[in-house]
Amino acid sequence: MPSRSARLRTLLRDGTIVMPGAFNALTARAIERAGFEGVYLSGAALANSRLGVPDVGLTTLSEAAEHAASCAAVTTVPLIADADTGFGGPENAARTVREFERAGISGLHLEDQEFPKRCGHLAGKRLVPVSDFCEKLAAAAAARRDPDFLIVARTDARSVTSYDDAVARAHAYLAAGAHMIFPEALQSREELERFVRDVPGPLLANMTEFGRTPYLSVADFAALGYRIVIFPVTLQRIAMKAVIEALEELRACGSQRGLLDRMQTRQELYDLLGYQEGTQAL
Repeated sequence: MPSRSARLRTLLRDGTIVMPGAFNALTARAIERAGFEGVYLSGAALANSRLGVPDVGLTTLSEAAEHAASCAAVTTVPLIADADTGFGGPENAARTVREFERAGISGLHLEDQEFPKRCGHLAGKRLVPVSDFCEKLAAAAAARRDPDFLIVARTDARSVTSYDDAVARAHAYLAAGAHMIFPEALQSREELERFVRDVPGPLLANMTEFGRTPYLSVADFAALGYRIVIFPVTLQRIAMKAVIEALEELRACGSQRGLLDRMQTRQELYDLLGYQEGTQAL
């Protein structure tokens, strides 16, 4: 049976892959159960949901690898993980690749921000020199044990310097060893379309909410030529909105009875978890 990384490469050749973001292993299970062909692991969701902190470079490689391993252990589809800035210099990025491969991940993306990084749709980001990031990408690509493991280069240049700088950086990153480009925070459909023409390599689109990028459908992105579309924090945002509303009602009413029709049932949870007959209920 081919590796998950090999299956990811096949999927990329065959069409556009949709990857919702999992914020824990249970949501990774749900994504696969819903029929999606891949799972995305957001660095923001990791920082927010597991540590309760903002996405400002506070997570460590160990925490990210543990999170990735727990999601990979309960799924069979390819997973791509957010590796932030690689948790250090080129040697750290190389180790990140090896740790994520060991965890069962099929690919990762590195970003060209200075550490500590910031969420891609916030102001105040700073970029590293192109030559420094190319060195990091080359080290990451050389560290792979699985030749199908995907190295994605994310550039935040559009919202820091200019669109043209983002294009120039994308060309340099592909030459340095990246297999795919992730142009963060493009600001119009026209820019998204133009980037496909300007960059001769596979592209990943980030369809996040409340950001700088306009809302396009998967069909729109596929028609433009993007090969992966991620929805990094969609599930976490939906879940946390429901959590806050449930807490408000529980505090006001002193009972959860009014929430029952909005809950996953015990049996639905057990079905998702794959309980075997005779397993003791929790």
